[in-house]
Amino acid sequence: MGKKYLAKILARDTHGLKLISAHCFKAKTIISQIKYLKKNKIFIIFLERFLREKKSDEKALSVCKFEFVDNVKSKNIDQNNEKLVLELLTIELLKNEDKYEICLIFSNNAYITLSTEIVEATLEDQNNGI
Repeated sequence: MGKKYLAKILARDTHGLKLISAHCFKAKTIISQIKYLKKNKIFIIFLERFLREKKSDEKALSVCKFEFVDNVKSKNIDQNNEKLVLELLTIELLKNEDKYEICLIFSNNAYITLSTEIVEATLEDQNNGI
């Protein structure tokens, strides 16, 4: 039986974030699976994503973690609806003077913007194939 490897991608620049974005295209999450740990400056989003690297319909539960986050803003997201399903379309990086803005763009014109001075993101599978 072949070994199963769990994916882990570390991003510190635009190229790395584009790679994470490509792996998370059309990944689904719910409001209760999105957390901002303000004291620790960590933003975490749990995703059910397609294993695009395997070119199959298999899915994995993954966590995408952003570190050194100073501020988080969202738009067009009802944060009181913990069962609201969001579909991630892309992750974009914008430079604004000496800060970065990481934009998580979801379907239905919803988005979350993370303000940070350093780009440090990790996508890590929690299991392989669900």
